[in-house]
Amino acid sequence: MQTIDRIMQITEILSSSEERELSISVLSKRCNLPLSTMHRLLNGMIKHGLIEQNQGTKFYRLGNTWLKYGLQLYDNLDFSEVVRTELEKLMYETGETVYFNKPDGLSALIIERIDSQKQIRIYDQLGIRIPMNIGAANKAMLANMPKYQAEEIINALVEIKEREAFQNQLNLIKQQGFSESHSERTPGTSSVAAPVFNHLNKVIGAVSIGFVDFNLTKERLNYLAEQIMKTGRSVSRKLGYSKI
Repeated sequence: MQTIDRIMQITEILSSSEERELSISVLSKRCNLPLSTMHRLLNGMIKHGLIEQNQGTKFYRLGNTWLKYGLQLYDNLDFSEVVRTELEKLMYETGETVYFNKPDGLSALIIERIDSQKQIRIYDQLGIRIPMNIGAANKAMLANMPKYQAEEIINALVEIKEREAFQNQLNLIKQQGFSESHSERTPGTSSVAAPVFNHLNKVIGAVSIGFVDFNLTKERLNYLAEQIMKTGRSVSRKLGYSKI
């Protein structure tokens, strides 16, 4: 067990280091291990492809075995099951209807929904298209897209005189980690949303909570925002996102 712990410690140091490769002395110091012990561990990791040694510098870096297993895991991952499981947890936690939206050109599709058990609840039909400049979920995705992609959508959907204010809104969304909308599509309703990223660190969708405005307090809104960000991070992590 101690050997496994040490191997994982080395892996974590190499994966999180700003330098792509590290020397044995640096690894030994950061792991607080003797050079002889570190040398033995590194040789074993090289044997199994967990790390590689640069023959020029003699420094060490992560090996392709991690990539191979990671891609195999991702290939076997049931995407819809991951999303649905997290949405179910979110619905029971908040008591509200929750959604997953997927971008598709200038609009987005609602591809998953877990209904609230309340008598009065928000309901949006699966499969409907919503322009990318409208709604909390779409703005959460738009705020986290590559600049060129976001600009194409904004230029197509937002009037010139409104683009600066709209971009400022997206900048705030990206900074705070979630978006919110109030009576934007349907009067008396609100939504909070957070982006979802994949293993390539690319935004692929957004999770959102839809709820009625009646008796909405600042405390309740803050709570829902925290929950949606938590769910967004959880789904992203399970899809291999590495920047959490």
